[in-house]
Amino acid sequence: MNQPWSERRAQLAAETIGMKIPVLETERLALRGHRLEDFPACAGLWADPIVTRYIGGVPLTAEEAWARLLRYAGHWALLGFGYWVAEEKATGEFLGEIGFADLKRDLDPPLGAIPEAGWVFTPAAHGQGYATEALRAILSWGESHFSNPKTACLIHPDNVASIKVAEKCGYRDALRTTYKGKPTVVFFREIPRRTASAGFPALAK
Repeated sequence: MNQPWSERRAQLAAETIGMKIPVLETERLALRGHRLEDFPACAGLWADPIVTRYIGGVPLTAEEAWARLLRYAGHWALLGFGYWVAEEKATGEFLGEIGFADLKRDLDPPLGAIPEAGWVFTPAAHGQGYATEALRAILSWGESHFSNPKTACLIHPDNVASIKVAEKCGYRDALRTTYKGKPTVVFFREIPRRTASAGFPALAK
């Protein structure tokens, strides 16, 4: 029997409080910090060629997925933002990952310290509006936590589904460039300045 969501929410908050990772809720989703027991699901997600088709183009090994999981924790610990696990509230099923990152990408022009949004969902979760629902939730969180009014996202030009998600959430095509020899589109979104928090350090534009 599935644990009631009200009980699980309190448990998740308690488990992530040490890292100060907030639990965000949408109608169907819970966004919460990664835990060690998420690794098999994370590794399976990134080993799927459908998932990585437009993200690097090559499935990740378990070693590479482990490094990614540690990077998520490092973002929250050092920068105060990072990635969440997206799970279905009704079942607790792992659906994917979404969040903000500062990856120091070798781009021309560089992003600097502009937070970069990213999302990835299991093939079974595609086409159901989960990515849009989750992205709106983290952008709302970002509007009250980032002093810089701008966030970015990088999307392969052939990834029509992700481009639609980005545009629905206010991102606009700003730059065509390459990253690691592959074409990419850089999208930007402005955060309303009136909602930006003064409690977080300003991030470079």
